[in-house]
Amino acid sequence: MSTRTSRFSTPPGEEVVTACRAFNIEPPEGAPPRAEGDGPYQRLLLKNAMLIDGTGAPAQGPFHILVIRDRIAEIRHALFTAPPEACDHEIECSGKFVLPGLVDSHVHIGNPSQGFSGKITPATYVFKLWMAHGVTTVRECGALNGLAWTLDQERKSDDNLITAPRIVTYPVLYYPWLLTEVTNAEEARAWIKEICEHGIKGIKLFGHNPEVMRTVFEEADSRGLRTACHHTVTWTGRLNALDTCRMGLTSMEHFLGLAEALSDEGAMQNYPADYVFDDEQMRVLQDAHMWRKVTPGSPRWKAVMGEMLERDLSIVPTLSSWEPGLDVMRYLWAEWHEEYTLPALWRFFQPNPMNHWSYYWDWTTANEIEYRQTYPVWMQFVNEYKNLGGRITVGSDSGFGLKLFGFDTIRELELLQAAGFHPLEVIDAATRKGAELLGMDEEIGTVEPGKKADMLIVDESPLLNFKVLYGTGHMRLEKSTMQVERVKALRYTIKDGIIYDAQQLLADVREMVAREKEAEAAL
Repeated sequence: MSTRTSRFSTPPGEEVVTACRAFNIEPPEGAPPRAEGDGPYQRLLLKNAMLIDGTGAPAQGPFHILVIRDRIAEIRHALFTAPPEACDHEIECSGKFVLPGLVDSHVHIGNPSQGFSGKITPATYVFKLWMAHGVTTVRECGALNGLAWTLDQERKSDDNLITAPRIVTYPVLYYPWLLTEVTNAEEARAWIKEICEHGIKGIKLFGHNPEVMRTVFEEADSRGLRTACHHTVTWTGRLNALDTCRMGLTSMEHFLGLAEALSDEGAMQNYPADYVFDDEQMRVLQDAHMWRKVTPGSPRWKAVMGEMLERDLSIVPTLSSWEPGLDVMRYLWAEWHEEYTLPALWRFFQPNPMNHWSYYWDWTTANEIEYRQTYPVWMQFVNEYKNLGGRITVGSDSGFGLKLFGFDTIRELELLQAAGFHPLEVIDAATRKGAELLGMDEEIGTVEPGKKADMLIVDESPLLNFKVLYGTGHMRLEKSTMQVERVKALRYTIKDGIIYDAQQLLADVREMVAREKEAEAAL
């Protein structure tokens, strides 16, 4: 990492450390050296596995899957061929299913604002929750813990020095809690030149004035960088999601900027007269209000969708991240919080105007009803876009608003199915389509010879019920005994040929949470 002087006031990635010191917050903790996982083996055999390969094909098999070090080497049909010989390690997969590792294409490892609740969420906690839910690759949208810190975690994960998914870092043009120093085209070019020296593959945007945004997209295209944009509404009066799509945007995050593009009444939102953007609850309510001006199936709807499809815009809907607005009590009492949510993170989740996305301090029945009316419109757009060939990927955006790492990646799968996706299309969005978005589909995203050995071994088919992938499991009544059992189907998460026991990772997280609670109780 270069230590030269930045042209900006702080080197890339040091903004977070500076902000933490200013508020007497401990900087984020990196993950410790890896103490989990077996392998990679010279020859690993997954024997007699049913296969959901991520290509869109239905379940097939059984197969013998041979892995050499970190690559899938061979897939043989077990009904017609003998298994490969001389393997160092075998996993008997009779009755089990193998599918690609999941790609969560909108995540945040953590963010310094959590420090106001006592502690920034430790990376090892976040990583283990993702891996325990089958997430083997993530796109870090913003590097909110700092670029230098995040790239350090990315490189250690690439070398499997830590227990973590593969990380693809997209730094931001400016941090939401700091004033931007990038105010014109010249500064935008300088910023991109500087961050490119750190080997990044893409950038995250929140919006900006047209001059800066046009320059960013031109520079990104010339340097082979991909772009993601959370269209902050303070900028969408000038550039909505269709405008940035025309400029070359790779992926639209959430639904922000889209309602303005789809509106039949003009691009400017009809804000209440007392609206203040920095009021979290006002902002969340307006996110529902803005869809009142959108007519599904209208000529405008079809025209916008058609142009986005033609320009190959990817959409990362993060349906789960707004979902508490539909039913706050469901998420306040989600069964995983008791054992899996750290106490400091739980405090951050509590209703508080100062905490991002903790907007439900007076969230009424009427508010929830409006969100329930809004969601089908957004889901319809996403489903139609997919049906016409558009790329939809899975992104959880967890760590805010009662949404927990890993658990809400699985919830996103359920919500895509609720939007109309066939379960195979859901898996496609969570694997192959995510790999395509990252430009990594030659390496990951499907179970095929030559690709990275990123795979999940699951006790039963998740196509029948995605709930079996939750760390807390699925409740099922055993009628012969009339006892309720918890079905936790994910056995192993394999990344780069290294086998991680998903249930042990969950146990590790439970221990972290219990230890933190005991320490706080002793104070």
